[in-house]
Amino acid sequence: MADHQCPSTIVKSSTPGTPVVAKAPKPINALENVPAANVTYFTPRQIIPAGTAIVHPSKPSPIPEVFQPLQLRGLTLQNRIMVSPMCQYSAEDGHHTMWHQTHLGGIIQRGPGLTIIEATSVTPEGRITPQDSGLWKDSQIEPLRKTVEFAHSQGQKIAIQLAHAGRKASTVAPWINRKAVATAEVGGWPDKVISASDIPFDAPHTCVPKCMTLEDIASFKASFLASVQRALIAGFDAIEIHAAHGYLLHSTLSAATNTLPAPYSGSLENRMRLLLELTTSTRAILPPTMPLLARIPGTDWMPPDSNCWEINQAITLSLALSRAGVDFLDVSTAALMSEQKVVSGPGYQVPFAAAIKEALEKEGLEEQTKVGTVGMITSGVQAEEILAAGKADAVLVARAFLKNPGLVWEWGGELGVEVRQAEQLGWGYGQRREGGVKPGVAAAARG
Repeated sequence: MADHQCPSTIVKSSTPGTPVVAKAPKPINALENVPAANVTYFTPRQIIPAGTAIVHPSKPSPIPEVFQPLQLRGLTLQNRIMVSPMCQYSAEDGHHTMWHQTHLGGIIQRGPGLTIIEATSVTPEGRITPQDSGLWKDSQIEPLRKTVEFAHSQGQKIAIQLAHAGRKASTVAPWINRKAVATAEVGGWPDKVISASDIPFDAPHTCVPKCMTLEDIASFKASFLASVQRALIAGFDAIEIHAAHGYLLHSTLSAATNTLPAPYSGSLENRMRLLLELTTSTRAILPPTMPLLARIPGTDWMPPDSNCWEINQAITLSLALSRAGVDFLDVSTAALMSEQKVVSGPGYQVPFAAAIKEALEKEGLEEQTKVGTVGMITSGVQAEEILAAGKADAVLVARAFLKNPGLVWEWGGELGVEVRQAEQLGWGYGQRREGGVKPGVAAAARG
């Protein structure tokens, strides 16, 4: 135990067989800067987690849907604004660095309901670029554990997205070149790329993959489950399976990109098989109270005669995933086919999430599986309209958090909600220790 932590409140019995008696906790001095519990360094305790809507008994007002709590199994989120996974292309041999800790820390401390760490590969060959996040070996646990520890010190919740890039592996960071293969000279593995077929995503700008054999599939499943075990050691609150954006599991779903050996190709049931097997196996590993999330495609944005993925198949998959133990469906679209014709605009992916949510409701699965939507959701007012209309249970936001780590705070202001902030940030705006803002203090604090 670190020397700054509170002393134990347990009195140990010296006589074998004698019950252990709990001692009354030490009273907290009103002037003490109390440390957060179960942390290996000093940081002040957050009595109320940042991102929580504050209601004053003297002037109660309805809390918008965006700031209503969301329950996912045993996990309670203080609001419904989630940080979508965002690749940073900044890892060293899969290990997170100070970049990840500072990038994520600034967002986490400002109170999103759930932060999901970027696509983290379960094998070295499953990375998008040589600098992608990884969890294929034990040494990669500790850097992730540090970020988890910080999140928990703030009373915040954190998940990790586990992934395999499939035929989109061995490329380079997008700011270097969006259409280039990572050769062996720059740390790539162009001859080791595997996928659900030997069809490249965008030749010659991406690698020609090898179609996976049954042995490859078995190896991938074992690697995925080993990464799940490492994520549990790191202390994450939830796991997300990445089955969208044209990566390996998405490629298995679409008939246009799946030529796997039987029984993993052909019918929709067979094409869903690998994802459902992974889901069932992952659910069996996780504690009963831990949520399992899945990012899935709502459509490939291709013509009906293209044999690609579309919303009716997505609905069938969603129902199957719900019954297999998925607690949250993170509905995205696109990125499987280079020829796609995406019709974008504000909230352009919301209709796909809404259709899936409606299908879950018709089957009576809406309580056990919640639905999130993502893509060009840029204001609190827009997010509130989506949730209030029942089109989704939560919104996932990416780029807006890059520009403004305090997005939750900003959206609270848009919606007229007083949002709790970390003690170290909120005091400058008149936030009091017990919750709420003291009238007339904010202006003085800025002086």
